[in-house]
Amino acid sequence: MEQLGTESPARSGGRATAHALHGRPPTPTQNGRAPVADVALDDPSLYLNRELSWLEFDRRVLAQATDARVPLLERVRFVAIFADNLDEFFQVRVAGLKRQVAAGVTTPTADGRTPEEQLAAVAERTRPMVEAAAEVLHEQLVPLLARNGVVLLSLADAAADERVQLDAWFESDVFPVLTPLAVDPGHPFPYISNLSLSLAVTVTDARRDRRHFARVKVPEVLPRFVALRDGRAFVPLEELIVANLGRLFPGMEVDEAYPFRVTRNSDLDLEEDDADDLLLTIELQLRKRRFGPVVRLEVAEGTPDRFVRLLQEELEVGEVDTYRVPGLLGLGDLHELAALDRPRLTWPSWTPVTPPRLRRSDEEALDPEHMFAEIRRGDLLVHHPYDSFSDSVERLIVAAAADPGVLAIKQTLYRTSGDSPIVRALIRAAERGKQVVVLVELKARFDEENNIAWARALERAGVHVVYGLVGLKTHTKTALVVRREPEGIRRYVHVGTGNYNPKTARLYTDLGVLSADADLGADLTDLFNFLTGYARQDTYRQLLVAPYSLRDRIVELIAREVLVHSPERPGLIRLKLNSLIDAELISELYAASQAGVRVDIVCRGICGLRPQIPGVSDRIGVVSIVGRFLEHARILQFGDDFWIGSADWMPRNLDRRVEAMIPVTDPAQREELRTVLDLQLADNVLAWTLAGDGTWTRRRPQDGEEPRNSQDQLMERARARAAGGPEQELGNLATSLSTHRGP
Repeated sequence: MEQLGTESPARSGGRATAHALHGRPPTPTQNGRAPVADVALDDPSLYLNRELSWLEFDRRVLAQATDARVPLLERVRFVAIFADNLDEFFQVRVAGLKRQVAAGVTTPTADGRTPEEQLAAVAERTRPMVEAAAEVLHEQLVPLLARNGVVLLSLADAAADERVQLDAWFESDVFPVLTPLAVDPGHPFPYISNLSLSLAVTVTDARRDRRHFARVKVPEVLPRFVALRDGRAFVPLEELIVANLGRLFPGMEVDEAYPFRVTRNSDLDLEEDDADDLLLTIELQLRKRRFGPVVRLEVAEGTPDRFVRLLQEELEVGEVDTYRVPGLLGLGDLHELAALDRPRLTWPSWTPVTPPRLRRSDEEALDPEHMFAEIRRGDLLVHHPYDSFSDSVERLIVAAAADPGVLAIKQTLYRTSGDSPIVRALIRAAERGKQVVVLVELKARFDEENNIAWARALERAGVHVVYGLVGLKTHTKTALVVRREPEGIRRYVHVGTGNYNPKTARLYTDLGVLSADADLGADLTDLFNFLTGYARQDTYRQLLVAPYSLRDRIVELIAREVLVHSPERPGLIRLKLNSLIDAELISELYAASQAGVRVDIVCRGICGLRPQIPGVSDRIGVVSIVGRFLEHARILQFGDDFWIGSADWMPRNLDRRVEAMIPVTDPAQREELRTVLDLQLADNVLAWTLAGDGTWTRRRPQDGEEPRNSQDQLMERARARAAGGPEQELGNLATSLSTHRGP
């Protein structure tokens, strides 16, 4: 089985057992339980590093590009996603570490590393990954693409008539956009924008026998890959520019040209307490972001050292932050090729299904009452993208905007698309005189500009827009509709795990509950009063809200499983999260494992917990699901109790964000959540298993074992619901998997 990543031996010390680190024997326990290691649960040896765990997730993404079972253009897309993830990692995480080093911070993380040590480990881990991505693209995918009629063509291999065609397009479309920038005593080194692809060029003035340096930016407004042969062949734009540099420097001899790329610190540095206007403050910070210090310089492999030294000096970048990349730079642009209309080379299209209770006749489609009536009948659990977002969550807001009985709509928006039907519905509702309140989180990283733009559009329409809370990000996914009905005022709510974004709702797996429960409606009213006013609400009837009650309640729920654990009622904790790095909660899980509680975790990305350490975490299993859809839902199971919501187990989510989680009490819905966890924990196609030394091993079907792809199985369950047929066979499968307890 394929393995990825490991902690440095110098850090891990082997880590076969926790007690071995201290030379002390394990302490035996009673009731036949495994020995408990004699080691403090805050020992750094028990934790994996956050930054390196992020990189290991990106490595798992890249591994999808090598999987022959994945359609070819989807493999290309995974290379692009890998590159995008790495760009964000440097812009935020590496930038943050560098800022800590510059400030003299030496406080170690939970795993015992200082910021400087983490930077060194990141560089050591990243370089082989960059080389691996280039090898996957150029040695595996490019030949496969050519055999399937999609040729990534070098300009030197283009036919003569194709060169004529390309030169004509350069003259008409590219040349007018280009701006050569000289570097000499009269022209200082130009500003290089973040993530832009540039050419470092030298030209010679033969009359004066002088050599000059210049920078030419590869325009981002043009396609990175220029189409030929009716869209069956593509030439990188930078190659076309290099071949025509003489047009930019008439009277000069073009000597050399090499591509390079810059990554800057893009994390906002906000002093919120001193901000009179948060929106204006963030706009100012966005302008400053463009000029953040450089944290990574990428140069094409083979670039002469004199070019590299010049760039390093002008950009103030050291050798440790310089990456010599084989092949193409800026692999995130491969999204252009992955988006080609080649159905044979992509996954079969998936159409989310309408939940059976929300199906409607033509007459009902025109009547908002149908939506509210179904929610009154009982809570609805929706699972996107298997269940349609537009026919459930989006439909609730659209119906509320149109319904004359609706008095108010309140909603949190963290990330959404500017053309979202939800935004349009909120605007229509305000124009019709309804009370509409939207909390727009301006600090949603890399979505700040978009959020500012459509927040202003909402304001112009008369929507009351609140720009988050000082010191806290509002990450909760909640909506509240207040409606006048014959029986009186009733509140309808949605609490979910995903953003109100119809585009990502087709790509991310998320859960949500639509409800007319009175207590939950009262809780959402209190929560919005807190978000928009000066209320200090610490307790709620059903909701768990960070940064107030969520952390403490999670600790209580873990402790409860320890207390009830017995041979007759074994303790069980199962979690589905995006990230798990909170040291306090990890130590609580270690203690639960030591007490005999079984802990199974589905963690898509960052995981700081070390499973399977004898005497410490030998009852803990961790898997990661990486597949067609990005796993984004959060599920907490403690015994027979289930919760869903917006929070991961990270200090920022629990202590510095407004998050909300809701209990799922309906027996059928609990069973559905149990089935989701069963299927993912038993997955042997998309799943990776984490070992105590930090390595991730890809699961494969063993001899005689059927392939179990949890995302395919969930799509099949959705198809069965859409067809109105029995799910008995799938139900039996889920039952057969329910005894699964980790790797």
